[in-house]
Amino acid sequence: MVSVLEREVFSEAEAARLLRVAQSTLHYWLEGGERRGRSYKPVLRTEARNGRSVTWAEFVEAGLLREYRRTHRVPMVELRAFIDLLREKFGVPYPLADRRPYIAGRKLVLEAQTAAGLDPDYCLVAVVGGQLLLTPPSAAFVDRVTWDGDIATGWRPASDPRSPVRILPDVRFGRPSIKGISTEAIWEQDDDGLDVEEIADMYQIGIPDVRWALAYENSQRAA
Repeated sequence: MVSVLEREVFSEAEAARLLRVAQSTLHYWLEGGERRGRSYKPVLRTEARNGRSVTWAEFVEAGLLREYRRTHRVPMVELRAFIDLLREKFGVPYPLADRRPYIAGRKLVLEAQTAAGLDPDYCLVAVVGGQLLLTPPSAAFVDRVTWDGDIATGWRPASDPRSPVRILPDVRFGRPSIKGISTEAIWEQDDDGLDVEEIADMYQIGIPDVRWALAYENSQRAA
């Protein structure tokens, strides 16, 4: 499973498109850079790689930052320190693509948040009524991920939790798909004038699957 996490699946541009973040933002998370005369190290990598490819683990971890990016500007210094602490505490290179921090390891996450001085707006867990609970952005992220044990093996790109569209590193080269069929291929058939029933028959999938694929592809093109 480690090889899956380390596999280079996307170009930086394609990963940014699928995540719906600016490529410059994703590049900064991956490679760091200079802002206002100061140099900053990467957030998702231990060191800059000076490349434009994105591994599966980096894509998944960027998915979490995307949840926070929707409503906040993600602070680099605190997040970098926090992720470094998670790497150390859980002994894994990709702690945000590992299920343990969100489920069984919430106490360690709380300790890392405190040690890194992470702003409450960016915390993964919070104490509520004496219990450690996931914050809304981290809960939304966990809900999007398909887990195989503790490893992230799939990601739902659509915001609607009912959507069967998935991004899987071993299926269609990471392109969004439903039951192994690329959603883009389904959209192309619709664009060529085939009706939903014909497309469903062509790919041997359900009519609802076709509709979900078209909804996802149309939302991507409208973004």
